[in-house]
Amino acid sequence: MAAVTPQARMGNPAFVVPDAMVALQALGKAVQQGGVPAKTLELINLRASQINGCGVCAVQHPRIAKKLGETDERLYAVTACRDAPYFDDAERAALALTEAVTRLSDQADPVPDGIWEEATRHYDEQALGVLLMAIASINVWNRLNVATRQVAGQEW
Repeated sequence: MAAVTPQARMGNPAFVVPDAMVALQALGKAVQQGGVPAKTLELINLRASQINGCGVCAVQHPRIAKKLGETDERLYAVTACRDAPYFDDAERAALALTEAVTRLSDQADPVPDGIWEEATRHYDEQALGVLLMAIASINVWNRLNVATRQVAGQEW
Protein backbone atom coordinates (compact mmCIF):
# COMPACT_ATOMS: atom_id res chain seq x y z
CA MET A 1 0.00 0.00 0.00
CA ALA A 2 1.46 3.34 -1.04
CA ALA A 3 1.94 6.05 1.57
CA VAL A 4 -0.42 8.99 1.27
CA THR A 5 1.15 12.41 1.59
CA PRO A 6 -1.01 14.43 3.97
CA GLN A 7 -2.19 17.84 2.84
CA ALA A 8 -3.52 20.76 4.80
CA ARG A 9 -7.12 21.79 4.23
CA MET A 10 -6.03 25.40 3.79
CA GLY A 11 -3.20 27.72 4.68
CA ASN A 12 -2.70 28.34 8.36
CA PRO A 13 -5.26 30.95 9.45
CA ALA A 14 -2.53 32.86 11.29
CA PHE A 15 -1.08 33.66 7.86
CA VAL A 16 -4.38 33.97 6.01
CA VAL A 17 -6.05 36.53 8.30
CA PRO A 18 -4.40 39.95 8.06
CA ASP A 19 -2.53 40.93 11.25
CA ALA A 20 -3.33 37.65 13.03
CA MET A 21 0.31 36.54 13.03
CA VAL A 22 1.39 39.91 14.40
CA ALA A 23 -1.04 39.50 17.31
CA LEU A 24 0.00 35.91 18.01
CA GLN A 25 3.68 36.83 17.86
CA ALA A 26 3.11 39.72 20.26
CA LEU A 27 1.45 37.34 22.71
CA GLY A 28 4.32 34.89 22.29
CA LYS A 29 6.87 37.62 22.97
CA ALA A 30 5.06 38.73 26.13
CA VAL A 31 4.99 35.13 27.37
CA GLN A 32 8.69 34.60 26.62
CA GLN A 33 9.62 37.77 28.50
CA GLY A 34 7.38 37.04 31.50
CA GLY A 35 9.95 35.38 33.74
CA VAL A 36 8.92 31.71 33.49
CA PRO A 37 11.86 29.51 32.42
CA ALA A 38 11.92 28.87 28.67
CA LYS A 39 12.24 25.11 29.24
CA THR A 40 9.07 25.13 31.33
CA LEU A 41 7.23 26.99 28.60
CA GLU A 42 8.33 24.41 26.03
CA LEU A 43 7.18 21.56 28.29
CA ILE A 44 3.80 23.31 28.51
CA ASN A 45 3.71 23.64 24.72
CA LEU A 46 4.55 19.98 24.25
CA ARG A 47 2.03 18.70 26.81
CA ALA A 48 -0.90 20.73 25.50
CA SER A 49 -0.01 19.72 21.95
CA GLN A 50 0.02 16.04 22.91
CA ILE A 51 -3.40 16.37 24.52
CA ASN A 52 -4.80 18.21 21.50
CA GLY A 53 -3.22 15.88 18.95
CA CYS A 54 -1.35 18.67 17.18
CA GLY A 55 1.37 17.01 15.15
CA VAL A 56 2.91 20.31 14.04
CA CYS A 57 3.48 21.46 17.61
CA ALA A 58 4.31 17.99 18.97
CA VAL A 59 7.20 17.92 16.48
CA GLN A 60 8.23 21.57 16.72
CA HIS A 61 8.34 22.13 20.49
CA PRO A 62 10.66 19.24 21.41
CA ARG A 63 13.08 20.59 18.79
CA ILE A 64 12.93 24.03 20.39
CA ALA A 65 13.29 22.51 23.86
CA LYS A 66 16.35 20.53 22.81
CA LYS A 67 17.97 23.73 21.53
CA LEU A 68 17.40 25.13 25.04
CA GLY A 69 19.24 22.14 26.51
CA GLU A 70 16.25 19.95 27.32
CA THR A 71 16.98 16.23 27.63
CA ASP A 72 15.40 13.37 25.73
CA GLU A 73 14.45 11.67 29.00
CA ARG A 74 12.35 14.64 30.11
CA LEU A 75 10.74 15.08 26.70
CA TYR A 76 9.83 11.40 26.53
CA ALA A 77 8.43 11.45 30.06
CA VAL A 78 6.38 14.66 29.92
CA THR A 79 3.14 12.67 29.56
CA ALA A 80 3.96 10.90 32.82
CA CYS A 81 5.51 13.84 34.66
CA ARG A 82 3.68 13.00 37.93
CA ASP A 83 5.61 9.76 38.23
CA ALA A 84 8.85 10.48 36.37
CA PRO A 85 11.83 11.57 38.47
CA TYR A 86 12.98 14.19 35.95
CA PHE A 87 10.70 17.08 36.92
CA ASP A 88 10.71 19.41 39.90
CA ASP A 89 7.57 20.37 41.80
CA ALA A 90 7.21 23.71 39.98
CA GLU A 91 7.34 22.00 36.58
CA ARG A 92 4.83 19.39 37.73
CA ALA A 93 2.51 22.16 38.91
CA ALA A 94 2.82 23.99 35.56
CA LEU A 95 2.13 20.78 33.64
CA ALA A 96 -0.88 19.90 35.83
CA LEU A 97 -2.24 23.40 35.23
CA THR A 98 -1.63 22.92 31.50
CA GLU A 99 -3.58 19.68 31.47
CA ALA A 100 -6.49 21.17 33.42
CA VAL A 101 -6.75 24.34 31.33
CA THR A 102 -6.38 22.41 28.08
CA ARG A 103 -9.13 19.95 29.10
CA LEU A 104 -11.67 22.46 30.40
CA SER A 105 -14.72 20.47 29.36
CA ASP A 106 -13.53 17.15 30.80
CA GLN A 107 -14.48 17.88 34.42
CA ALA A 108 -17.26 19.63 36.32
CA ASP A 109 -14.55 21.65 38.11
CA PRO A 110 -12.16 22.28 35.20
CA VAL A 111 -9.29 23.75 37.24
CA PRO A 112 -9.64 22.19 40.69
CA ASP A 113 -8.50 24.16 43.72
CA GLY A 114 -5.76 21.63 44.42
CA ILE A 115 -4.14 22.20 41.03
CA TRP A 116 -4.48 25.97 41.37
CA GLU A 117 -3.10 26.00 44.92
CA GLU A 118 -0.11 23.87 43.93
CA ALA A 119 0.64 26.29 41.09
CA THR A 120 0.45 29.26 43.49
CA ARG A 121 3.01 27.57 45.74
CA HIS A 122 5.58 27.85 42.96
CA TYR A 123 4.56 30.87 40.90
CA ASP A 124 3.64 34.43 41.83
CA GLU A 125 0.75 36.27 40.20
CA GLN A 126 2.76 37.48 37.19
CA ALA A 127 4.23 34.04 36.58
CA LEU A 128 0.76 32.48 36.90
CA GLY A 129 -0.45 34.99 34.33
CA VAL A 130 2.41 33.99 32.04
CA LEU A 131 1.58 30.30 32.49
CA LEU A 132 -2.08 30.89 31.66
CA MET A 133 -1.23 33.02 28.63
CA ALA A 134 1.26 30.38 27.45
CA ILE A 135 -1.36 27.64 27.83
CA ALA A 136 -3.95 29.74 26.01
CA SER A 137 -1.48 30.56 23.24
CA ILE A 138 -0.46 26.98 22.53
CA ASN A 139 -4.10 25.93 22.59
CA VAL A 140 -4.84 28.56 19.93
CA TRP A 141 -2.03 27.23 17.75
CA ASN A 142 -3.15 23.63 18.32
CA ARG A 143 -6.72 24.42 17.33
CA LEU A 144 -5.68 26.29 14.20
CA ASN A 145 -3.32 23.49 13.15
CA VAL A 146 -5.65 20.59 13.95
CA ALA A 147 -8.76 22.15 12.41
CA THR A 148 -6.94 22.88 9.15
CA ARG A 149 -4.88 19.67 9.23
CA GLN A 150 -1.54 21.42 9.02
CA VAL A 151 1.19 18.90 8.27
CA ALA A 152 3.96 18.29 10.79
CA GLY A 153 7.43 19.04 9.50
CA GLN A 154 6.37 21.34 6.69
CA GLU A 155 7.56 24.92 6.65
CA TRP A 156 4.83 27.53 6.48
